[in-house]
Amino acid sequence: MATRLRPHFQDLAQQTHAARLGMWIFIGSEALLFAALFALYAAYRVAYPEAFRAAAGYTDLPLGTAMTVVLITSSFAVAAATAALRDDESRAAVRGLGVAVALAFAFLGLKAIEYTLHFRDGIFPGPAYRFEALPPAGANVFFNLYYVMTGLHALHVLSGIAILGWLARAVRGGRLDGVYHTPLELGGMYWHFVDIVWVFLWPLFYLLR
Repeated sequence: MATRLRPHFQDLAQQTHAARLGMWIFIGSEALLFAALFALYAAYRVAYPEAFRAAAGYTDLPLGTAMTVVLITSSFAVAAATAALRDDESRAAVRGLGVAVALAFAFLGLKAIEYTLHFRDGIFPGPAYRFEALPPAGANVFFNLYYVMTGLHALHVLSGIAILGWLARAVRGGRLDGVYHTPLELGGMYWHFVDIVWVFLWPLFYLLR
């Protein structure tokens, strides 16, 4: 127990409170970043309403929906892992985190497939855009935002994979258990945030048609 308490805290309760506050501040800063991108999307959506609607028709709705289901399921897996560890069921917690990591990789695989399909059709970001079915004006802006926002989200998914993998090792090694599980709770908060961001991206880029 002593090794879990940092020297600048009086007790674990104070340390846990500080850690949770720090995570909320971090998530708030990340939310501001995505909020700025959402605002930019809204501004261009007003400027190019028809072009955005037409461009959204060329995103892959089945793939986008599958990615949504995969991430939501992964959130349930992380929540189940957290609940299991609180009950001191370490093996169940590790299994839950393993499922979440596998689903996160599945999400990235689906996203890679979608990017590949777009590149095949000439839907590239920036001046490389050469999709003949849609003129660049408006559609190019839509896909620039698409690549920036979904690409940034994919980087967050990669970070989440690293975090969940580290947490699984910590649980397996006995560093986290039913008494001390704050890092898993914080990691779960981050992963749920990543999933929530995608729930907002899904209608913007896939359902607008």
